[in-house]
Amino acid sequence: MKAIVTVIGKDTVGIIAGVCARLAERGVNVLDISQTIMHGYFTMIMLVDLTACASSFDGLSAELADYGEERGLSIRIQREDIFNAMHRI
Repeated sequence: MKAIVTVIGKDTVGIIAGVCARLAERGVNVLDISQTIMHGYFTMIMLVDLTACASSFDGLSAELADYGEERGLSIRIQREDIFNAMHRI
């Protein structure tokens, strides 16, 4: 299964490394990544593959949210099919 991970927060050193390390520890493969800084705010969106993920989807979602909260970031994960359905006109 594929999913979309979004990360938003004040720009600081190590955001990409920290989020990607968390995902890698759980067997999540990053397929595509886009990031930018807008007026001091970091924004990132990633397409990830959860096929080999060691955690349940809900467990991974909670872990990412907790990790983000500890660092002043908003980190969300959403199944690709739901993301696509929500953004279809």
